[in-house]
Amino acid sequence: MAKGKESQNWAEKHRILKFDELKGQSRAISELKAFFDSFPHGKKAILFHGPAGTGKTSLAYIARNEYDFEVYELNASDFRNKEQLEKKLKPALEQSSLFKKGKIVLVDEVDGLSSLGDRGGLPELLELIDMAKFPIILTANKIWDSKFGELRKKSLLVPFKELDYRDISVILQGIAKKEGLDLNNQIITSLAVKSKGDVRAAINDLQMIAGYNNLINSRDLVPFLDERNKEIDIFQALKLVFKNLLTQDSLRIYDSVDLPLEKIFLWVEENIPYEYSGSELFRAYEALSIADVFRGRIRRQRYWRFLVYQNIFLSAGISLAKSKPKVGFTHYQRPTRILKIWTYNQRDQHRKSIISKYANHTHCSKKKASLEFNFVRSILKNAEVQKKLDLNDKEIKYLNEIN
Repeated sequence: MAKGKESQNWAEKHRILKFDELKGQSRAISELKAFFDSFPHGKKAILFHGPAGTGKTSLAYIARNEYDFEVYELNASDFRNKEQLEKKLKPALEQSSLFKKGKIVLVDEVDGLSSLGDRGGLPELLELIDMAKFPIILTANKIWDSKFGELRKKSLLVPFKELDYRDISVILQGIAKKEGLDLNNQIITSLAVKSKGDVRAAINDLQMIAGYNNLINSRDLVPFLDERNKEIDIFQALKLVFKNLLTQDSLRIYDSVDLPLEKIFLWVEENIPYEYSGSELFRAYEALSIADVFRGRIRRQRYWRFLVYQNIFLSAGISLAKSKPKVGFTHYQRPTRILKIWTYNQRDQHRKSIISKYANHTHCSKKKASLEFNFVRSILKNAEVQKKLDLNDKEIKYLNEIN
């Protein structure tokens, strides 16, 4: 291979330029076109989110070519504070393009921004979106962290899905043809499968194999390429468990989710009723309860080998609750149990503070005051008593709300 070819990254060299060349993302293309048509009357930012190598940044540059726009690109992970973000991004949002019909501001990897006002650029980005005169395209791999809640509200959310290996095979075949590579379809398919939906990774592997002179033995190199252990988000994991029949991938699915098993447990518990009903619902909750039994044994006995059984019932057990695959879209909900616990603790906090003040005023222990609380709470509703105990507005409101 020529030295010049080796030095240029093929993912950049063969970046697609037209909407009809982008594989597997027809919904994202439609959403982007509608976003441009409605701008500036709708939302001023569109947020592409999904796994790496699925075409998020490429779609922004396709829009540049199709609409004859200038792209002003920033990578959010390159600057970590408010002043730098304002210095780089604000001029881009205020100045018109000199040579193109319009301008797109592309902020790549916004999930790299900090939410802290004194250090990070996220609050400033939110402010600048409100002031924007040009469309803003944001990209991120993961946007479901609570710190991005306000950004999600201000942006049109467009999910990108992993590409099917067959679509990736077509892309690799086209690049191989342009580069004059003599590779058989078996090698191309192996590269596509190993990429796990990441087009950029597949192209990089193709370029690595092409770097060897003896291409006839390139098939011998494929097994030595790393099998990508890609992280997936909780929504993809729930979809695989709830909608598909049991597979080997189902058994290991939670290993690829960047969440502790305790939180995954809450997500599964919350969303079972949205997918199952009748006998399926009973079987799913039965599997969940058995998983919870093993979770309790792990906590009490510190016997971590039970974690395997907990994982099996949480994945395979839930998946086997159905007799056939599920179809259609389901909007999975975030767990509400944590919020309910927090709400209860907030209410309980007012009770504890009232008991503490009552105990101090009557010179008794907090334990005794707690036992007497239900008997004296009607007395505590008296305005004079509340004044003597120096109860605040929240504590008084709590007393008035309880029966």
